Amino acid sequence: MSKVRVASFAVSIDGYGAGPQQCLEHPLGVGGTTLHEWVFPTRTFQQRVLGHPDAGEAGIDDDFAARGFENVGAWILGRNMFGPVRGAWSASEEWNGWWGDDPPYHTHVFVLTHHPRTSVVMDGGTVFHFVTEGIESALERARECAGPQRDVRIGGGVDTVRQYLQAGLVDEVHLAIAPVLLGSGECLLQDIDLPALGFRCVEHVGTPRASHVVLRRHA
Repeated sequence: MSKVRVASFAVSIDGYGAGPQQCLEHPLGVGGTTLHEWVFPTRTFQQRVLGHPDAGEAGIDDDFAARGFENVGAWILGRNMFGPVRGAWSASEEWNGWWGDDPPYHTHVFVLTHHPRTSVVMDGGTVFHFVTEGIESALERARECAGPQRDVRIGGGVDTVRQYLQAGLVDEVHLAIAPVLLGSGECLLQDIDLPALGFRCVEHVGTPRASHVVLRRHA
């Protein structure tokens, strides 16, 4: 049965999923990279994202990172997750994402934006589609690509995850709570009542680098 999932989403102890002042030099905001120190050493990140076939550590952190990629048939990203470009897309210098010619998605990715752009085919089977009709349209298209058996993963950023949570469209959330404090930035769960939305904690595991919490929505 297909699910809509948020996976491997890192937050600080004080609830921020990104630091302040996001820009090309600080794509995750100032201090934002500290949220992801749990995943950088993992075998999944080193091999799937960085392309180092024999690198990376096994263990609990890697297990959660690998689970995030399992059975994913389509992704949804906010425009900030795709790149730092704002406004209309440039015809002379089009940005194709942070990840080079072979992004780690290897399937269809639907990017939320207010500005139309034709789809971009990348190496490894990744195809970026740009959706201007809102979150429900993006999810409908992602479900069609994923089919009835594979999942749709909401990849972020914070505002995109918040919109899907508030709309009651997410079935499962994996949060990796990093042992850091940011103090400011983008707060993931402010004014979102997860119990009222039907979420319950079904799993929690701690490691030296993160506390992994899995929340699942029950009817």
